[in-house]
Amino acid sequence: MDAGICMRMNPEEEAKNQNSDVCMSDRLVPSRGTCRGVAQLKLQKDENWAPTNDYHEVLSQNVFGTESLSNVKVLSYKHKPQKQEAAAHKVLYSTNNDGNVTKPKPSVFRQVPQCAMKVLDAPGIVDDFYCHPIDWSARNVVSVVLGEVVFLFDTPSGRTEKLMSLPAGDVTSIRWTGEGVHLGVGTSTGEIQIWDAVAHRQVRRLQGHTGRIGALAWNDHMLSSGAADAEIHQHDVRVREHLVNRLSGAHSDLVCGLDYSSDGILASGGNDNSVCIWDRGMPTTPLHTLNEHSAAVKALRWCPWQRNVLATGGGSADRQVCLWNASNGRLLMSSDTQSQVTGILWGQQEREILTAHGYSRNQLSLWKYPSLVKAADIEGHSARLLGLAQSPDGSLVCSASADETLRFWPIFSPKASDTQRSLQRTAPASLVQTIR
Repeated sequence: MDAGICMRMNPEEEAKNQNSDVCMSDRLVPSRGTCRGVAQLKLQKDENWAPTNDYHEVLSQNVFGTESLSNVKVLSYKHKPQKQEAAAHKVLYSTNNDGNVTKPKPSVFRQVPQCAMKVLDAPGIVDDFYCHPIDWSARNVVSVVLGEVVFLFDTPSGRTEKLMSLPAGDVTSIRWTGEGVHLGVGTSTGEIQIWDAVAHRQVRRLQGHTGRIGALAWNDHMLSSGAADAEIHQHDVRVREHLVNRLSGAHSDLVCGLDYSSDGILASGGNDNSVCIWDRGMPTTPLHTLNEHSAAVKALRWCPWQRNVLATGGGSADRQVCLWNASNGRLLMSSDTQSQVTGILWGQQEREILTAHGYSRNQLSLWKYPSLVKAADIEGHSARLLGLAQSPDGSLVCSASADETLRFWPIFSPKASDTQRSLQRTAPASLVQTIR
């Protein structure tokens, strides 16, 4: 055939070639479609990233898509199959002509508030995913971190007072003891302070970490702390030599989530995307390491009524909420939340889970247990939610947000033993109050 002559295909063969999936690949990276923005987000492990303007938001949605980033690989070695169109199936059914069909019982109506019952102004709260800026004590006092200062808000009276202020650095994590008298305060310098909230004085100063404190958790007299040095320290606050155990090697990055079960089992979450379960006592290695998440795990909480059940939530590249059987490390259920998970709480009376979220909707989401079917979304904040705290009777939830507000939501029913006590609770005089 003459080299200067070009043969033209017939129309049917040409259309067939145009519709075929042609793989334009090189030897090392067969598909480069997911090796740009997604790879950068998944590799840099910075949960504080978010679009800063409308252009960035539209760009991120076009690059990342609206589905969970947990299904997106940094390097993709095959082309995804085309989505199958749902076939139109006819539904076959039968009717009972006798009229004896039992009607299903109507479901009980669940009223979910869409407006906060109280709003507090919190100027200067730091927009940091890895911080724990809020906690609610058993004495009905809410502690709030505003940069280097910790404030106390007495819920029944509405009174606000300053507890402490750091001369240098910021407060990164706070946690009340079980009786609600002492407050653990973690700092960006790696130091931990323990304050008597009633007497307004510092009672202990704990050192040992070489990086910022990422999380705190109490178990009676034992205080556990996680930090940027990827270690968990256990402090016995009753003795002079407080550091009684050091857990290292399980995490490889900042430990940003800690919580104790009622049995004394410790759960830890890190910026290395892993969750570790630690036995009571003085463990040296974790019982289980859970690697289902593909982003930082800050949000984790033990179920108050079901032993060994742990709820966890992942960051921006994961967006999953998971339920675990901590006794054997088995994943019970998971659900895609479509948003970064920043906090988790349980509703004991309703048997529900409440999650707080960051980009892109900054909402609260309510989930049924154990199915993890979404019951409702609660919106109101205009920026990333940074944490959640729950009242002693379990009925009220306080959400802290980067929009510099705290919002109180009457989401759950009071615990049975606290119902009568909750009737005597008095609300602040005004709707909006200033903490500082």
